Amino acid sequence: MSDDRTMLTEVATGLFRNLSTPEDVVAAEGTGWSERLWSALVESGFPSVSVPEEAGGSGGDVADACALLAAAGRFAAPVPLAEAGLLGGWALAAAGLELPEGPVSVAVGRPGDVVELSGGPGAWRLTARLQRVPWGGRSTRVVLLASVDGECSVVSAPTAAAEVTPGRNLALEPRDTLTWDDVPLSDEVVAPAPEGVDGEALRLRGALGRAALIAGALARVSELTVRYTGEREQFGRPIARFQAVQAHLVTIAEEAQLAGLATEVAALNARPDPSFFDVAAAKAAASEAATVAARAAHQAHGAIGMTKEYELGQLTRRLWSWRDEFGSERYWNRELGRRLAGAGADELWPRISTGLVSG
Repeated sequence: MSDDRTMLTEVATGLFRNLSTPEDVVAAEGTGWSERLWSALVESGFPSVSVPEEAGGSGGDVADACALLAAAGRFAAPVPLAEAGLLGGWALAAAGLELPEGPVSVAVGRPGDVVELSGGPGAWRLTARLQRVPWGGRSTRVVLLASVDGECSVVSAPTAAAEVTPGRNLALEPRDTLTWDDVPLSDEVVAPAPEGVDGEALRLRGALGRAALIAGALARVSELTVRYTGEREQFGRPIARFQAVQAHLVTIAEEAQLAGLATEVAALNARPDPSFFDVAAAKAAASEAATVAARAAHQAHGAIGMTKEYELGQLTRRLWSWRDEFGSERYWNRELGRRLAGAGADELWPRISTGLVSG
């Protein structure tokens, strides 16, 4: 890890440790997010860490953003950090659109979503219905893609003009439905999508962002489980000395390392953008690790792991939510297999032997 990225991670970790405590997370699950944490992140320039400086960002790269997201995942940070920079900020900057003052979210397109952009310069109109938008109701803008006469455009849609139907995921993070009904838009919020900005690119970035959050949360789950099993005693000795519990600890550590390594490789190889094979492998590995490690952690903890106030339950509910967002392990394994099969037998071994690291 570079010195700059190490410093970034250390500063962010300190901020999350102070402002995203288990008590803060419980409070945010009631209100929808943490305004205090978001304000501190904005003041530090973290939401736009991977957005170019000339576009109003901090000038970092995808690896910087993923390191920051891993730190956020460790503390179950209740803010739209991935959406604001790695996805939304990137799309807006690439299209030459201005970054808004407040939080940004992204709609990548779900089955049943409707997006209709009509008119033209000086007379744009938006009619859309987007489901399960992360922190949609809390965002100032929602970045979406729309087709006009066969050409793709990036739209920075104002949330204030939308009807918001609140929704939540299992972790009680906002996943709202937003509806715009023939809303006029100015030319300043619509721009042609440049090459490389499309639905697949947004989905890849979203999947990589969720993989980074999962990796961070799994690292913390491993720490919690080691600590708890070392302190909890049965029959006069710590339960960590029992062979069955030791097996759980090994499983959790293995899965945490696997998710972390796969995500780090995908992020470091993003020069400048994530590749399909890297992200597909990373998200499939991270999502599967989330399932396996969460199960082992709860078996090692017993009933206390399910209490709302205890940190483990906060993390595992997020793991169970994030593993499916932007594609589950089944989705990415299927897509990965389809691409490999389509490339032909001669491409299979090079992909395996190089760790699926080139797109």
